[in-house]
Amino acid sequence: MPTAVVTGAGVRLGKAIAQALAEAGYDLALHVNRSTEGAEEVARKARAMGRTATVYRADLGSPRELESLAATLREAHPTLDVLVNNAGLYERVAFEDITREQFHRMLGVNLEAPFFLTQALLPALRAAPQPLVVNLTDIGGERPEIHYAHYSVSKAGLIMLTRALAVELAPQVRVNAVSPGTVIFPENFDEAARQALLARIPFGREGSAEDVARVVVFLAREAPYISGQVIAVDGARSAQL
Repeated sequence: MPTAVVTGAGVRLGKAIAQALAEAGYDLALHVNRSTEGAEEVARKARAMGRTATVYRADLGSPRELESLAATLREAHPTLDVLVNNAGLYERVAFEDITREQFHRMLGVNLEAPFFLTQALLPALRAAPQPLVVNLTDIGGERPEIHYAHYSVSKAGLIMLTRALAVELAPQVRVNAVSPGTVIFPENFDEAARQALLARIPFGREGSAEDVARVVVFLAREAPYISGQVIAVDGARSAQL
């Protein structure tokens, strides 16, 4: 049975991606920081399908905890078919108010963690027949918006990491990015702001977590010659920006 690691697997996109991979036939290694309950729910559903599923907790912003997670995953899964670097931070702060701590925390979770987790798990990926790394980026990594400078910088770096690794690790390991647009509004999101965002999307609606998850499964199961690509899942929003 092929195995997939999904970071940030307890909520939102990570949870949907993990469940879709289980439905596609993958055993699961589910990383969380705080959202253990959601990941355990995915694990229970996966086991009901006959998959194995284990939940691992780590703060990816901590180099020590990241190294510990990587070592545990290498021991438990010496062969790894899919690594989904989904976990990330997202916060709105005016440029002049961003502190060094906020900046380093943002880059630590959104860029350094995917970099070093992929590096640490590379032997396990290379042991698989058609290994794949998927990085979850954002249209903000290519088209920034006001008050998200540190976030946009982190995602821009992740896009370049995707392309750099696709070249360096070819032809054995494929590396792609999935770039969601407006997908799953947070609870209690301002309705006026929501409508303003929807007005900028040609499809006229937000996307779903399942829209993103289906693309990850496609890359894993149906796309052996696609690598180094950033696939936007945004209802054509980025096409008109």
